[in-house]
Amino acid sequence: MSNLSIRFATPNDAPVIFELVQALASYERLTHEVTSNADDFRNLLAGGGANVEVLLADWSGQTVGFALFFQNYSTFLGKPGFYLEDLFVRPEYRGRGIGTKLISRIIDIAKERHYGRVDWTVLDWNESAIKFYTAKIGAKFLGSWRLCRVVLD
Repeated sequence: MSNLSIRFATPNDAPVIFELVQALASYERLTHEVTSNADDFRNLLAGGGANVEVLLADWSGQTVGFALFFQNYSTFLGKPGFYLEDLFVRPEYRGRGIGTKLISRIIDIAKERHYGRVDWTVLDWNESAIKFYTAKIGAKFLGSWRLCRVVLD
């Protein structure tokens, strides 16, 4: 694992973040839904008002994965938490512990900040991600909850 480093993204990382977002969309067969661009991520990380953070995984100096997350809040716990929007590692770098390190770092950050939980969703067809989250991370699926979304123009 000495080839791996995890770091917070800066505005200068916007092009590689967008490249990874495009790779994620391709993997999930959702390229038609991508309307963002590198400038969106540059502005976001430069202090665009949103409470969004991005971790990057560098393997031997090359950025090969990312995790984008933001603060949410649990009224039941009375504490903030994180919602993990996206976690992606380039397919050719999977199996090296990179995804585990990314999500473990988010969990550690949540603990450091005294947050109550970390939430995310996974596509029902993505068996490898489901196995990763349950076996490696110990995640539990909330069968009684369904994701709802309203997309605004």
